[in-house]
Amino acid sequence: MDSLSAFNLSGRTAVVTGAGSGIGRATAEVLAGAGANVVCGDLDEASADETVRLITEAGGKAVAQRTNVASKEEVDALVDRAVSEFGRLDVIANVAGIASDGALIDASEAELDKVISVNLKGVLFGCQAAIRVMKEQGGGSIINVSSTAIDTPAPAYGIYAITKAGVAQMTKTFAFEAGRFGIRVNTVAPGMTVSGFTARHIYEADGSINQERYDAFVGRMKKLSPLGIVGEPIDQAYLILYLASDASRFSTGNIWRANGGQAMV
Repeated sequence: MDSLSAFNLSGRTAVVTGAGSGIGRATAEVLAGAGANVVCGDLDEASADETVRLITEAGGKAVAQRTNVASKEEVDALVDRAVSEFGRLDVIANVAGIASDGALIDASEAELDKVISVNLKGVLFGCQAAIRVMKEQGGGSIINVSSTAIDTPAPAYGIYAITKAGVAQMTKTFAFEAGRFGIRVNTVAPGMTVSGFTARHIYEADGSINQERYDAFVGRMKKLSPLGIVGEPIDQAYLILYLASDASRFSTGNIWRANGGQAMV
């Protein structure tokens, strides 16, 4: 028996949101490397195009589409692109998300609406669009991205944590609703992962770079892990590959934590 065949995605099609950078780009590349045709959605079309270039140069198949996940219409169009381009949809990784820093007690309604529209509604729209297609095919895998912030509350990440906790609960509900169609729904809750998403800690309010502050931030995150390390996007991408593949055929409705032990639940 070839154990690696369980991870083979040849002939399958995956949609990845937030595919232009960080965990999204790593996920798109890993899924393509496993044989999947990948549709790369990102608000930054140029970055999505760059991900496609990296995949195609490595011998994979991918296309890019500008997508604002806060728009149900655009998320529907992204999923429809997968069907029109490759004939089916087997996997969707709802990775796109935005940060929100600041005390919850000071949060404005505008900030709340902005973060909910991307982090919560964007994932909801992705799940709805995928299920619409997958149920006609008799199955598929949906992977949503939450955060370790759901397990380790901090005063500076209130809105972000609320939306990511919503993603975790949404995942469980969709797992119940979509299971009868043979669709699995899981969420990954990344720990500290060094990427463009965390690079915001390197900048001052005036736009200048503060490398010392960023190094201190990463140092604090390393101390939270028994391994003494922080993660990289590839660490999450490999977990998403597992959940996208037949190797995880009996897994649904769960929260998967690749976080270096920063939170243990």
